[in-house]
Amino acid sequence: MKGKTLWRLSVVTSLEAEDAVAELLGEVSGKPSSSHFDVESQVSVVSVFGPKTTILARGVRDSISAGLKRIKGCGLNLGSGKIKIAKVRREDWSESWKRHFKAIEIGQSLLIKPSWIKRKPRKNQAVVILDPGLSFGTGQHATTSFCLHQIVATVCDRGNRRSQSVATAKSFLDIGTGSGILAIAATKLGYTPVHAFDFDPEAVRVARDNLRVNQVVGKLKIAAGDVTKLPPHPKQKYDLICANLISNLLIAERRRIVAQLNPGGTLVLAGILKSEFSQVQKSFEDLDLKLTSAKSEKEWRSGAFRFSEK
Repeated sequence: MKGKTLWRLSVVTSLEAEDAVAELLGEVSGKPSSSHFDVESQVSVVSVFGPKTTILARGVRDSISAGLKRIKGCGLNLGSGKIKIAKVRREDWSESWKRHFKAIEIGQSLLIKPSWIKRKPRKNQAVVILDPGLSFGTGQHATTSFCLHQIVATVCDRGNRRSQSVATAKSFLDIGTGSGILAIAATKLGYTPVHAFDFDPEAVRVARDNLRVNQVVGKLKIAAGDVTKLPPHPKQKYDLICANLISNLLIAERRRIVAQLNPGGTLVLAGILKSEFSQVQKSFEDLDLKLTSAKSEKEWRSGAFRFSEK
Protein backbone atom coordinates (compact mmCIF):
# COMPACT_ATOMS: atom_id res chain seq x y z
CA MET A 1 0.00 0.00 0.00
CA LYS A 2 3.03 2.27 0.00
CA GLY A 3 2.46 5.42 -2.02
CA LYS A 4 -1.33 5.13 -2.00
CA THR A 5 -2.99 8.53 -1.65
CA LEU A 6 -4.92 9.43 1.47
CA TRP A 7 -7.01 12.51 2.06
CA ARG A 8 -6.78 14.82 5.06
CA LEU A 9 -9.67 16.86 6.45
CA SER A 10 -8.60 19.52 8.95
CA VAL A 11 -10.20 22.25 11.01
CA VAL A 12 -8.18 25.24 12.20
CA THR A 13 -9.31 26.11 15.71
CA SER A 14 -8.21 27.16 19.20
CA LEU A 15 -6.84 25.07 22.05
CA GLU A 16 -10.05 25.77 23.98
CA ALA A 17 -12.20 24.10 21.31
CA GLU A 18 -9.67 21.44 20.28
CA ASP A 19 -11.27 18.52 22.11
CA ALA A 20 -14.78 19.38 20.95
CA VAL A 21 -13.63 19.69 17.34
CA ALA A 22 -11.70 16.41 17.57
CA GLU A 23 -14.82 14.63 18.82
CA LEU A 24 -16.87 16.18 16.01
CA LEU A 25 -14.46 15.11 13.26
CA GLY A 26 -14.25 11.59 14.65
CA GLU A 27 -18.03 11.30 14.87
CA VAL A 28 -18.66 12.60 11.33
CA SER A 29 -15.85 10.71 9.57
CA GLY A 30 -15.76 7.52 11.64
CA LYS A 31 -11.97 7.95 11.79
CA PRO A 32 -9.66 8.71 14.73
CA SER A 33 -8.67 12.36 14.91
CA SER A 34 -5.32 13.95 15.69
CA SER A 35 -4.48 17.40 17.01
CA HIS A 36 -1.44 19.63 16.76
CA PHE A 37 -1.10 22.84 18.77
CA ASP A 38 1.41 25.48 17.62
CA VAL A 39 2.72 27.26 20.71
CA GLU A 40 3.91 30.31 18.77
CA SER A 41 0.73 30.96 16.79
CA GLN A 42 -1.58 29.61 19.54
CA VAL A 43 -3.49 27.78 16.80
CA SER A 44 -4.63 24.16 16.93
CA VAL A 45 -5.20 22.04 13.83
CA VAL A 46 -7.43 18.98 14.22
CA SER A 47 -7.31 16.42 11.40
CA VAL A 48 -8.71 13.10 10.25
CA PHE A 49 -7.24 10.94 7.48
CA GLY A 50 -9.01 8.54 5.16
CA PRO A 51 -9.73 7.54 1.58
CA LYS A 52 -11.37 9.91 -0.85
CA THR A 53 -14.69 8.09 -0.49
CA THR A 54 -14.74 8.94 3.24
CA ILE A 55 -13.30 12.46 3.33
CA LEU A 56 -15.19 13.73 0.27
CA ALA A 57 -18.43 11.84 0.96
CA ARG A 58 -21.62 13.78 0.38
CA GLY A 59 -22.69 15.72 3.43
CA VAL A 60 -19.43 15.43 5.38
CA ARG A 61 -18.43 19.08 5.00
CA ASP A 62 -21.96 20.30 5.73
CA SER A 63 -22.14 18.12 8.86
CA ILE A 64 -18.85 19.51 10.10
CA SER A 65 -19.93 23.09 9.42
CA ALA A 66 -23.14 22.52 11.38
CA GLY A 67 -21.19 20.93 14.23
CA LEU A 68 -18.77 23.86 14.38
CA LYS A 69 -21.72 26.23 14.71
CA ARG A 70 -22.99 24.19 17.66
CA ILE A 71 -19.57 24.28 19.31
CA LYS A 72 -19.40 28.05 18.89
CA GLY A 73 -22.94 28.32 20.21
CA CYS A 74 -21.84 26.58 23.42
CA GLY A 75 -19.54 29.52 24.15
CA LEU A 76 -16.21 27.96 23.15
CA ASN A 77 -13.68 30.05 21.26
CA LEU A 78 -13.68 28.28 17.90
CA GLY A 79 -10.85 30.30 16.38
CA SER A 80 -11.00 30.61 12.60
CA GLY A 81 -12.98 27.38 12.20
CA LYS A 82 -11.63 27.04 8.67
CA ILE A 83 -12.14 23.62 7.05
CA LYS A 84 -9.32 22.35 4.84
CA ILE A 85 -9.26 19.26 2.62
CA ALA A 86 -6.12 18.06 0.86
CA LYS A 87 -4.48 14.97 -0.61
CA VAL A 88 -1.50 13.53 1.25
CA ARG A 89 0.67 10.57 0.37
CA ARG A 90 0.53 7.74 2.89
CA GLU A 91 4.23 7.85 3.72
CA ASP A 92 4.06 11.62 4.22
CA TRP A 93 1.07 11.16 6.54
CA SER A 94 2.85 8.61 8.71
CA GLU A 95 6.01 10.70 8.95
CA SER A 96 4.05 13.83 9.86
CA TRP A 97 3.04 12.21 13.18
CA LYS A 98 6.66 11.78 14.13
CA ARG A 99 7.62 15.43 13.74
CA HIS A 100 5.05 16.61 16.29
CA PHE A 101 5.37 14.07 19.11
CA LYS A 102 8.37 13.63 21.39
CA ALA A 103 9.17 11.66 24.52
CA ILE A 104 7.88 13.17 27.78
CA GLU A 105 9.40 12.66 31.23
CA ILE A 106 7.15 12.87 34.27
CA GLY A 107 9.68 13.46 37.04
CA GLN A 108 12.35 10.79 37.27
CA SER A 109 9.92 7.89 37.48
CA LEU A 110 8.00 7.85 34.20
CA LEU A 111 8.77 8.15 30.49
CA ILE A 112 5.96 8.46 27.91
CA LYS A 113 7.09 7.92 24.34
CA PRO A 114 5.80 6.99 20.88
CA SER A 115 6.85 3.59 19.58
CA TRP A 116 9.21 5.02 16.95
CA ILE A 117 11.42 6.84 19.49
CA LYS A 118 14.33 4.64 20.58
CA ARG A 119 15.19 6.62 23.69
CA LYS A 120 16.12 4.39 26.61
CA PRO A 121 14.64 4.98 30.07
CA ARG A 122 16.66 6.01 33.10
CA LYS A 123 17.41 3.47 35.76
CA ASN A 124 14.16 2.36 37.49
CA GLN A 125 12.12 4.56 35.15
CA ALA A 126 8.81 3.09 33.99
CA VAL A 127 8.03 3.40 30.27
CA VAL A 128 4.63 3.84 28.63
CA ILE A 129 4.50 3.45 24.86
CA LEU A 130 1.65 5.36 23.29
CA ASP A 131 1.26 6.47 19.69
CA PRO A 132 -0.89 9.54 18.90
CA GLY A 133 -4.05 9.60 16.86
CA LEU A 134 -5.98 6.69 18.35
CA SER A 135 -7.82 8.26 21.26
CA PHE A 136 -7.60 11.19 23.64
CA GLY A 137 -4.57 11.07 25.93
CA THR A 138 -0.94 11.01 24.82
CA GLY A 139 0.52 13.01 27.69
CA GLN A 140 0.86 16.09 25.49
CA HIS A 141 -2.35 17.72 26.69
CA ALA A 142 -2.24 19.84 29.85
CA THR A 143 -5.00 17.91 31.63
CA THR A 144 -3.43 14.51 30.93
CA SER A 145 -0.04 15.82 32.03
CA PHE A 146 -1.42 17.02 35.38
CA CYS A 147 -2.96 13.61 36.04
CA LEU A 148 0.33 11.86 35.21
CA HIS A 149 2.23 14.12 37.60
CA GLN A 150 -0.24 13.31 40.38
CA ILE A 151 0.11 9.57 39.70
CA VAL A 152 3.88 9.88 40.00
CA ALA A 153 3.69 12.13 43.07
CA THR A 154 1.54 9.61 44.94
CA VAL A 155 4.22 6.90 44.68
CA CYS A 156 7.18 9.24 45.11
CA ASP A 157 8.66 10.86 48.17
CA ARG A 158 10.56 14.09 47.42
CA GLY A 159 11.44 12.87 43.95
CA ASN A 160 12.58 9.39 45.00
CA ARG A 161 10.63 6.21 44.24
CA ARG A 162 9.08 4.67 47.35
CA SER A 163 9.60 1.07 48.23
CA GLN A 164 7.65 -1.46 46.16
CA SER A 165 5.65 -2.54 49.21
CA VAL A 166 4.31 0.99 49.65
CA ALA A 167 3.62 1.46 45.91
CA THR A 168 1.65 -1.75 45.60
CA ALA A 169 -0.57 -0.67 48.49
CA LYS A 170 -2.01 2.11 46.32
CA SER A 171 -5.21 1.52 44.35
CA PHE A 172 -6.22 3.57 41.31
CA LEU A 173 -9.42 4.38 39.41
CA ASP A 174 -9.40 6.12 36.04
CA ILE A 175 -12.77 7.66 35.11
CA GLY A 176 -12.93 8.47 31.40
CA THR A 177 -9.78 6.56 30.49
CA GLY A 178 -9.55 7.53 26.80
CA SER A 179 -6.34 5.98 25.47
CA GLY A 180 -5.72 4.21 28.79
CA ILE A 181 -2.51 6.15 29.38
CA LEU A 182 -3.21 6.92 33.05
CA ALA A 183 -4.19 3.37 33.96
CA ILE A 184 -1.17 1.94 32.13
CA ALA A 185 1.19 4.40 33.82
CA ALA A 186 -0.29 3.61 37.25
CA THR A 187 0.11 -0.13 36.65
CA LYS A 188 3.75 0.26 35.61
CA LEU A 189 4.42 2.38 38.69
CA GLY A 190 3.11 -0.34 41.00
CA TYR A 191 -0.50 0.57 41.74
CA THR A 192 -2.89 -2.29 42.39
CA PRO A 193 -5.70 -2.83 41.82
CA VAL A 194 -6.05 -0.55 38.80
CA HIS A 195 -9.50 -0.11 37.29
CA ALA A 196 -10.51 2.14 34.39
CA PHE A 197 -13.60 2.76 32.32
CA ASP A 198 -14.91 4.95 29.51
CA PHE A 199 -18.39 5.62 28.16
CA ASP A 200 -17.11 5.35 24.56
CA PRO A 201 -16.75 1.69 23.40
CA GLU A 202 -14.17 2.76 20.78
CA ALA A 203 -12.01 4.33 23.49
CA VAL A 204 -12.19 1.07 25.45
CA ARG A 205 -11.10 -0.89 22.37
CA VAL A 206 -8.16 1.46 21.78
CA ALA A 207 -7.17 1.36 25.46
CA ARG A 208 -7.14 -2.44 25.41
CA ASP A 209 -4.91 -2.35 22.32
CA ASN A 210 -2.54 -0.11 24.27
CA LEU A 211 -2.51 -2.62 27.13
CA ARG A 212 -1.13 -5.22 24.72
CA VAL A 213 1.49 -2.84 23.36
CA ASN A 214 2.65 -2.10 26.91
CA GLN A 215 2.49 -5.76 27.99
CA VAL A 216 0.16 -5.15 30.93
CA VAL A 217 -2.79 -7.28 29.85
CA GLY A 218 -4.20 -9.03 32.91
CA LYS A 219 -2.60 -6.53 35.31
CA LEU A 220 -5.47 -4.04 35.23
CA LYS A 221 -9.10 -3.90 34.22
CA ILE A 222 -10.47 -1.58 31.52
CA ALA A 223 -14.17 -1.72 30.71
CA ALA A 224 -17.04 0.22 29.19
CA GLY A 225 -18.77 2.13 31.94
CA ASP A 226 -20.84 5.15 32.85
CA VAL A 227 -19.97 7.55 35.66
CA THR A 228 -23.69 8.01 36.30
CA LYS A 229 -23.88 4.31 37.23
CA LEU A 230 -21.10 4.31 39.84
CA PRO A 231 -22.32 2.66 43.07
CA PRO A 232 -23.12 5.11 45.88
CA HIS A 233 -21.83 2.58 48.44
CA PRO A 234 -18.98 0.71 46.70
CA LYS A 235 -17.20 -2.35 48.07
CA GLN A 236 -13.94 -1.17 46.47
CA LYS A 237 -12.58 2.28 47.26
CA TYR A 238 -9.43 3.84 45.81
CA ASP A 239 -6.39 5.72 47.07
CA LEU A 240 -6.14 7.77 43.88
CA ILE A 241 -8.90 8.66 41.42
CA CYS A 242 -8.47 10.61 38.20
CA ALA A 243 -11.65 11.98 36.62
CA ASN A 244 -10.96 13.72 33.33
CA LEU A 245 -14.49 14.81 32.43
CA ILE A 246 -16.38 17.94 31.43
CA SER A 247 -17.30 20.20 34.33
CA ASN A 248 -21.07 19.72 34.08
CA LEU A 249 -20.69 15.96 34.43
CA LEU A 250 -18.21 16.29 37.30
CA ILE A 251 -20.64 18.51 39.22
CA ALA A 252 -23.71 16.40 38.48
CA GLU A 253 -22.03 13.15 39.55
CA ARG A 254 -19.81 14.49 42.33
CA ARG A 255 -21.40 12.39 45.08
CA ARG A 256 -20.94 9.16 43.13
CA ILE A 257 -17.33 10.07 42.32
CA VAL A 258 -16.43 11.03 45.89
CA ALA A 259 -18.06 7.84 47.20
CA GLN A 260 -15.30 5.83 45.46
CA LEU A 261 -12.47 7.62 47.33
CA ASN A 262 -10.69 6.23 50.38
CA PRO A 263 -10.68 8.58 53.39
CA GLY A 264 -6.97 9.33 52.98
CA GLY A 265 -7.03 9.30 49.20
CA THR A 266 -6.57 11.91 46.49
CA LEU A 267 -9.12 12.90 43.85
CA VAL A 268 -7.75 14.51 40.69
CA LEU A 269 -10.19 16.50 38.56
CA ALA A 270 -9.05 17.52 35.09
CA GLY A 271 -10.38 18.57 31.71
CA ILE A 272 -11.90 21.73 33.19
CA LEU A 273 -11.94 25.14 31.50
CA LYS A 274 -10.46 27.90 33.67
CA SER A 275 -13.74 29.81 33.65
CA GLU A 276 -15.57 26.77 35.09
CA PHE A 277 -13.04 25.59 37.66
CA SER A 278 -14.25 27.69 40.61
CA GLN A 279 -17.74 26.23 40.29
CA VAL A 280 -16.34 22.69 40.18
CA GLN A 281 -14.09 23.43 43.17
CA LYS A 282 -16.98 24.75 45.25
CA SER A 283 -19.21 21.77 44.47
CA PHE A 284 -16.56 19.33 45.69
CA GLU A 285 -15.60 21.45 48.70
CA ASP A 286 -19.27 21.23 49.72
CA LEU A 287 -18.63 17.49 50.09
CA ASP A 288 -15.83 18.16 52.61
CA LEU A 289 -12.97 18.01 50.13
CA LYS A 290 -10.12 20.52 50.09
CA LEU A 291 -8.08 21.63 47.08
CA THR A 292 -4.44 20.68 47.79
CA SER A 293 -2.81 21.54 44.46
CA ALA A 294 -3.83 23.00 41.12
CA LYS A 295 -2.32 24.03 37.82
CA SER A 296 -3.48 26.20 34.95
CA GLU A 297 -2.16 25.84 31.43
CA LYS A 298 -3.61 27.82 28.55
CA GLU A 299 -7.41 27.42 28.73
CA TRP A 300 -7.36 24.54 31.21
CA ARG A 301 -7.17 24.17 34.98
CA SER A 302 -6.84 20.93 36.94
CA GLY A 303 -6.81 20.25 40.66
CA ALA A 304 -6.12 17.59 43.28
CA PHE A 305 -8.44 17.27 46.29
CA ARG A 306 -8.31 15.45 49.63
CA PHE A 307 -10.80 15.17 52.46
CA SER A 308 -10.52 18.00 54.98
CA GLU A 309 -8.91 17.04 58.27
CA LYS A 310 -11.27 17.06 61.22
